[in-house]
Amino acid sequence: MATIPAERGLDSTPAFLRDGYRFVSARCDKHGSDIFATRLLLQRTICLRGRPAAELFYDTGRFVRAGAMPKRGQRTLTGVGGVQGLDDGAHTDRKGMFMSIMTPTAVRQLGQLFDDEWRARVPAWESGGPVVLFDEVGRMLTRAVCAWAGVPLPGSEVARRTADLEGMIGGPAAIGPRHWRGLLARRRAEHWAGDVIDRERVGTLSAPPGSALRVIAEHRDSTGRLLPRRIAAVELLNILRPTVAVDRYVVFAALALHDHPAWRDRVRGDDEATEHFVQEVRRYYPFFPVTAARVRRSFDWQGYHFPRGRRVLLDLYGTNHHPALWPEPERFRPERFVGWRDDPFGLVPQGGGEHWTGHRCAGEWITIELMKRAVTNLTGTMSYDVPPQDLAVRLSRMPALPNSGFVITNVRQTA
Repeated sequence: MATIPAERGLDSTPAFLRDGYRFVSARCDKHGSDIFATRLLLQRTICLRGRPAAELFYDTGRFVRAGAMPKRGQRTLTGVGGVQGLDDGAHTDRKGMFMSIMTPTAVRQLGQLFDDEWRARVPAWESGGPVVLFDEVGRMLTRAVCAWAGVPLPGSEVARRTADLEGMIGGPAAIGPRHWRGLLARRRAEHWAGDVIDRERVGTLSAPPGSALRVIAEHRDSTGRLLPRRIAAVELLNILRPTVAVDRYVVFAALALHDHPAWRDRVRGDDEATEHFVQEVRRYYPFFPVTAARVRRSFDWQGYHFPRGRRVLLDLYGTNHHPALWPEPERFRPERFVGWRDDPFGLVPQGGGEHWTGHRCAGEWITIELMKRAVTNLTGTMSYDVPPQDLAVRLSRMPALPNSGFVITNVRQTA
């Protein structure tokens, strides 16, 4: 039996926080291997990257999600008791609830709501000063997804709800005030979402059939019981929060258009080129750094031993940049997706495997739809200038974003 290459030292958590998205790949490169062992948060951990690793990782016969994500991630990002930490029948039931919401018609409806929000904001951008795209897109997505989900959102509450959703997104890998803000944001958001669930259940709200609020409020588990109020709130937020997180991809799309201006003309009016561009943004730019599981029962793989209960991390960013999968992975080349056939273990920005019953993100189709709408607006319905600013993307910060949030000026509506 081969020995898994191992990092020296008591714990690699400080290095993980320092290196961020490059933590796993840098050590894989050092060891000349796509697998190594270390300790993170004082727990023995096996880190993997690459397509064979992704195919292994999403084998539910070998891995479970219960207890895999650190508590700091559950208490900020996903919520305790959410679908991400379930296995077997409980996961299949809960994932089915989410997938019932993600119909092609519903995905297009959310895209149209976002499109409407964007076009409605352009006149204000025209008459105002500099626009921080990240701030604007976050609020637009909050309004759009709440309307789509059947969640009432008065205009006076948009900024507060957006701030809480963003706080949860930014909290897991942060230390100090940013993490504390994430904890507080989670507490406030669950209280708000729980009240919305209660109002739907007693009939003072009436969300449309098939909407996220209606489906989650009425969902019954395999025993016929409604989800507890707090769990229903967690799952409602697991619709709202990931949708708002797409604001980062929208900003990265704007950055890619700025850095590669020839693509502005290529994508304009061309849905296929827009699809290729969006997929390359998802591959190239940082979103989720890693995802976690635990070994269900001991097994051997490629000569390495995986003991029962061991935490395993799959490097999503590193897999999307693996040279064995993606030639010239550090070059932004949307044309690589011409003729590409979907590979559930090769392109994994939002997880891998199968959508319907596996642990791949249920909202991936929403992400692609919203990004395509954003690219169409950035290239076809408005013009703008990009003034000098700090557009550096620090891979040590998780989640990453251009330092300036992407500022635009001299906005003009063109269509």
